[in-house]
Amino acid sequence: MPASTRFRKLSVGAFFGLLLLLGICLHRDYGVSADEPTDHQNGAVSGRYVAELLFPGLLRGHPTLATIPPLANYVDNDHGVLFELPAAALGMLLTPGDSQGYYFLRHLLIFFTFGLGVWALYLLGQVYFRSWQLGLLGALLLVFSPRIFAEAFFNGKDIPFMVCFTLGIYTLTQLLAQPTWVRILAHALATAAAIDIRVPGVLLIAFTGGMVTLEVAWPTNGRRFPASRWLLLGVLYLSLTAMFVVVGWPALWADPLGNFIEAYRSMIHYNWATKTTFYLGRYVRADQLPWHYLPVWLTTTSPLLYVAAALVGLGASLSQTYREGTARLRTSAGRLDLLMAGWLFGPGLIVVALNSVIYNGWRHMYFIYPALVLWAVRGIAALLKLVEEKHAAWKLTITGLVALELSHLVFQIITLHPYEHLYFSVLPPKAAERLLERDYWGLGFRQGLEWIAAHDTAAHITIHPSHWHPLYNNTLILNPADRARFHFQPNQEARYFITNYRRHPQSYLDSMGTEVYAIRAGGVKILSVFKRP
Repeated sequence: MPASTRFRKLSVGAFFGLLLLLGICLHRDYGVSADEPTDHQNGAVSGRYVAELLFPGLLRGHPTLATIPPLANYVDNDHGVLFELPAAALGMLLTPGDSQGYYFLRHLLIFFTFGLGVWALYLLGQVYFRSWQLGLLGALLLVFSPRIFAEAFFNGKDIPFMVCFTLGIYTLTQLLAQPTWVRILAHALATAAAIDIRVPGVLLIAFTGGMVTLEVAWPTNGRRFPASRWLLLGVLYLSLTAMFVVVGWPALWADPLGNFIEAYRSMIHYNWATKTTFYLGRYVRADQLPWHYLPVWLTTTSPLLYVAAALVGLGASLSQTYREGTARLRTSAGRLDLLMAGWLFGPGLIVVALNSVIYNGWRHMYFIYPALVLWAVRGIAALLKLVEEKHAAWKLTITGLVALELSHLVFQIITLHPYEHLYFSVLPPKAAERLLERDYWGLGFRQGLEWIAAHDTAAHITIHPSHWHPLYNNTLILNPADRARFHFQPNQEARYFITNYRRHPQSYLDSMGTEVYAIRAGGVKILSVFKRP
């Protein structure tokens, strides 16, 4: 084996080995996010349905399954359960009746899924840049994104969706390079997996249709496959995708087409539309967000280097296309640029055009983030190539700046832990508190509860929560003895009042008690505990 190959395998193996080890070491540090119990129940409901079909007598003899709501007319049937159903099943097998053990297991499963997405981005980078080193740099940039890193432990919808979408883009590039039956099968599986987590995965079908149509109408130089072959493969791809979507989504089994249409309609007219989200210092209805909502959230919560380098990468691509003309679009590299640009900008333009409902920052759009990372790598590579021959000092400077920024991001991850999801790249703490949502996931409640448990020896502790559900969620990850001591009492007779400033970004009156504990993440106050006399 050549020394270069050994070095590549050692470097890639060490990176992903350390990544998995990091997940094992840190997965117990995070609280329970606002959506996790609901997401868990969605998986359990579908699990009960599958169990009843496969083992009709199981429900009568299983007390846990009997407490799970039936699938028929269940309110969240429009949510895919490709991640949630296996997670719920593993939880029932490995941590029965142990909510703390289940959420530890769940957080580890989410992170391992994220690891698969990092691997997919590495492979995609190899294809895009024809360099394993640049592919590995893309994987590194993704891991060193503070918000993504944190949510890779507790966001069971948007992170797995990002993973499957990235995998779908990778399998699409493989299909375009060499359309075979095996690659059609792989791409159909990746597409269906994305749809079975979130309905917007249908965008992969749109990307596939657009790129294949372009290939048929205007073949890439050196590649010419008959239109009839593409047509046959396209029909097979759509058929396999539809079949796999139904297989992976039990709520569709009774009426695949009708139930999928209902799920799609529910996504378009999601019931969050009449609720508000805190944006630029005021509350805005989720269906009336300004066009700049997504760009502002993306740029203020993504590392500044990534955004700047991505702009350089886009500029380099446009410049090259301008110099080479339409001939550029008939090359594999030009087609990949087009695909990556569509991935980065297409979904956002659709959201603006359709006035789609998004909230909680831009988490619903995390699936475009790997595209931003790849454009950032493209920009870094373009700068290094520009100065490679005559400006060795500039090359060293650029490399040093990238290394310095990555070191800074590692420092941010360490100092913010376990609240990396509160990372702001350009906003000072006071501005972030005043302008944007803070801990909308409610993870700080876990640490607040643990502080109270450690400093109050009473067997019966009453708490008045600002938000009942996220506070209750975080009792589920406490040890059972402490969990039993807490009692929620939504009135001023409770001994403690605890808030994460979700719907009340202002300071509280003295009547709420004396602030005895507070949590700050990067200077941003995300939780306060008040104690009454």
